Amino acid sequence: MSYQTKLAVLFEGSGDASKFEELSERLNVPLRQSTEQNSEAFFLTWRDGCLKLLDKELLKKGGLSVDIEPRNGEQRSYPAPKEGAFSQAIGRKTKTVIDATTGWAQDSLCLFRMGYEVRCIERSLIIMALLNDAFERLALESWVQKLELSPPILMHGNAIELLKNLEMPPDCIYLDPMFPHKRKKSALSKKSMTILQELVGEDSDKTELFEVAFTATAKRVVVKSPDYAEPLGGKPSESFSGKLLRYDVYLKN
Repeated sequence: MSYQTKLAVLFEGSGDASKFEELSERLNVPLRQSTEQNSEAFFLTWRDGCLKLLDKELLKKGGLSVDIEPRNGEQRSYPAPKEGAFSQAIGRKTKTVIDATTGWAQDSLCLFRMGYEVRCIERSLIIMALLNDAFERLALESWVQKLELSPPILMHGNAIELLKNLEMPPDCIYLDPMFPHKRKKSALSKKSMTILQELVGEDSDKTELFEVAFTATAKRVVVKSPDYAEPLGGKPSESFSGKLLRYDVYLKN
């Protein structure tokens, strides 16, 4: 079942109606003024200055949006220090990174704040809409404007096909495919991933994605996985462990 049968744009009476109409037309989904007696399970709407994704449980709780603020424990300075397992895996000499499985973009934004040049691939038009909204908000942040930075570049499409046709290979291709859950997640994390899987589906092609990424990269592929998962590309060149997860690094040379 495609997302068009599950999703509607919700106009709650405030804001520029044409903005909601444009999003409805772009995604080819209905524009609703109420959630009552509708068959859709998910809604996109602007609340609190950002585009949010809601299901019927979240209608009164604010909804989910792409958070452009640093996560707990991350530095707010720019460029943020390249410390910890994540940056070790990406590489301190790395300059260009493609996040081929962008999703909610938290890792992409972390890379951006550390000073890497980041391109983001996302195949879901729904998530793309949320990412576009987030990166537009990011571009308006005072520190971004003061430093004359540009947000990460968004690329829509199937990562396998896009990576096959890159004009310039990046230093690193980063993969964070969805793995089956074996542990209890926090309520928000579980909710965001559940909705993502419901709308986007499982990453059944992650093995092929890895193979294409390894061909397309200039120097390395980094795979983020739960610590219980088998390495996606066989034995890695090196691994760096974080809390309950692991970054496997596959070096090209």
